[in-house]
Amino acid sequence: MKRSLIALALAASAIAGLTGLVAAKDETTRDALPPGSVSRAEGLEAWKRIEAVVTHPRCANCHVDARAIPIWTPAGETRPRVHGMNVHGGDSRIGAEKIACSTCHMTSTQANDPAPSPPRAGIDWQLAPVEFIWFGKSGAEICAQMKDPKRNGGRDAVGLLAHLRHDASLNGFIPRGWAPGAGRTTPPGTFEDHVKDMAMWGAAGQPCPN
Repeated sequence: MKRSLIALALAASAIAGLTGLVAAKDETTRDALPPGSVSRAEGLEAWKRIEAVVTHPRCANCHVDARAIPIWTPAGETRPRVHGMNVHGGDSRIGAEKIACSTCHMTSTQANDPAPSPPRAGIDWQLAPVEFIWFGKSGAEICAQMKDPKRNGGRDAVGLLAHLRHDASLNGFIPRGWAPGAGRTTPPGTFEDHVKDMAMWGAAGQPCPN
């Protein structure tokens, strides 16, 4: 009986994940704009708004280098600093070698509680892959990284949109950047604004500032 219940739970989880992938693909199809339908100037304007989002501490603090030391911007502060309590992401990028990130940042689809309760997400808390370094980088450097399939997870412009929608289908980190819990700052705009800007930037050929 117990094995049957476990199998049923795993099957339900797999179906939910597959359903999320299908829904994310459908939304991506609607988001994407025809290549060339947006001018380079409009694409660069869209990039400015994207840059303001990805360099915001809410987004950049976990996009750190191979030292895997997360950055922290406590509630009520605006200046990033090294995460308290000597937290280290390790080679695993999830803190498995010392203290797992999930010890405080629970995996949950529940809305984030007000600060100082740790933010949470619907997927396991982790640092971004080391190739996706944003913290301390200029907008031009991040732009070059984001459009490079060798450093963005093998994604083209539409693939980046799919990444946003898939993460959102899982209640992941990206949409929750705009819902971190009361008392914390958020990036400019909304998640949907960000998707639209990414679509415009992609349709313009992913132009980067000099």
